[in-house]
Amino acid sequence: MSIKTAVMIDGGFFLKRYFGKYQQHNYDVGKVLDYLRQHIRLHVEQNDYLYRVFYYDCHPTSKKAHNPVTQKAIDFSKSSLYKFKMEFYEELKKERKVALRMGYLDDNEAWQLDYGVLKKLARGKLQVSDLKESDVTYSINQKGVDMRLGLDIASLSYKKLVDRIVLISGDSDFVPAAKLARREGIDFILDPMWNKVKPDLFEHIDGMKSLKSNNRSIKKNITRKSKKPLR
Repeated sequence: MSIKTAVMIDGGFFLKRYFGKYQQHNYDVGKVLDYLRQHIRLHVEQNDYLYRVFYYDCHPTSKKAHNPVTQKAIDFSKSSLYKFKMEFYEELKKERKVALRMGYLDDNEAWQLDYGVLKKLARGKLQVSDLKESDVTYSINQKGVDMRLGLDIASLSYKKLVDRIVLISGDSDFVPAAKLARREGIDFILDPMWNKVKPDLFEHIDGMKSLKSNNRSIKKNITRKSKKPLR
């Protein structure tokens, strides 16, 4: 019997894990797309049916600001990350069975000091005059992404549109949505991309499935950790 599967991707989480593991600061749209396609294929078992891929994220900020340490003017729309994301989203729109769910950014015009640097300042091991440009980051929060993802899980579950949902994320904010899906009979699989999972999230899924990897290459074999059925 063919199983209908929906793959739901927390875009910010996916890109962070990908770049942190494989291609640090190498913004190659083609390579990321190839990896994403392979990742999706490995979650849809042979002879099963891919209902749709839902990709959740926000467009990057294009505003201008001044670094509070160096007073250097920064145009975020000129950054490599901005250019990569905009091109990446345009390519995703062309992919078959991919639906983009875009939230928005809550820009409070604040800068955040690195926690390790903050501790050194508080202990007197570092002076304000010693701060570097890279010690601060521009703080922007995503809005609407979690809500869209939760609503889509609820809609797919209540309407019985799929048999299985694969969620690529590591955020325990999705626990209520996962619980709802399971109550509606959906097989709910989590892919944390080798990230540690909080107990409250693992408790409310039917299995965990991630790609195995080494430092540079992607292996095609799968590790799967599933709960044993109750007897």
